[in-house]
Amino acid sequence: MGRVAFLGLGVMGYPMAGHLQAAGHDVVVYNRTSAKAEAWVKQHGGAMQSSPAEAAADADFVMACVGNDDDLRSVCTGDNGAFAGMKSGSLFVDHTTVSAAVTKELHDAAAEQGVGFIDAPVSGGQAGAENGVLSVMCGGSQADYDKAEPIIGAYARICRLIGPSGAGQMTKMCNQIAIAGLVQGLSEALHFADKAGLDGKAVVEVISQGAAGSWQMSNRFETMLADEFDHGFAVDWMRKDLSICLQTADENGASLPVTALVDQFYKDVQNLGGGRWDTSSLIRRLRALN
Repeated sequence: MGRVAFLGLGVMGYPMAGHLQAAGHDVVVYNRTSAKAEAWVKQHGGAMQSSPAEAAADADFVMACVGNDDDLRSVCTGDNGAFAGMKSGSLFVDHTTVSAAVTKELHDAAAEQGVGFIDAPVSGGQAGAENGVLSVMCGGSQADYDKAEPIIGAYARICRLIGPSGAGQMTKMCNQIAIAGLVQGLSEALHFADKAGLDGKAVVEVISQGAAGSWQMSNRFETMLADEFDHGFAVDWMRKDLSICLQTADENGASLPVTALVDQFYKDVQNLGGGRWDTSSLIRRLRALN
């Protein structure tokens, strides 16, 4: 068992840190809003600190799951950042979905201090984090990955080293690109079924067993039919992720026409007041058009 610091106790980080504590690790948490850290300690035990540097002091592993590039920089760098408190030979594992550029920046900064760095974004949403069945895609050295994988296993169904630093973030971009098209396709299918006077549940029960089946279809069709979107991964965060995908595509020459279109559809959802709705709310946009 290791000494672990966990930075960021949002809808993903809170249960992930809990799984680490339950697995027998000595966990210290930090959250920008201290009330969330206090609630976590009350529920799970462990300890909390008032800065990333203090949380990271003497930790063997520092895990982070925050919001975006700027949030990650703020918990890593500066006098109060995690890197200032980390000991040589320790390992930073970043579960945030961020750009490959900030990953390289922080990987290099960690290396200068003798600290390992793994980019390890996750897929599976809030339910996956709560149930400990996340998919984790990693970038970094084989040696660092081999150290991190048993720790990550506390909340992962699958964890895989994809390639060198940045490969995990690139893989997460592939994940979000695929999801964007899937959710739009499912939304259109359910909307079409409604307009055709079909029983949407019966339709999905049949087509989900064939080539059209997907995780999104199995796990989201009922709430989509019920027009309920107060769960899962928020539209605001999806647009943040898709902006990273589209910017990276401009840099590497990939063509993402469907992704760019769905990103604009999510903008429409935001304009409907749905920034915090689940990403399956794309169907709400279609309903609003008719």
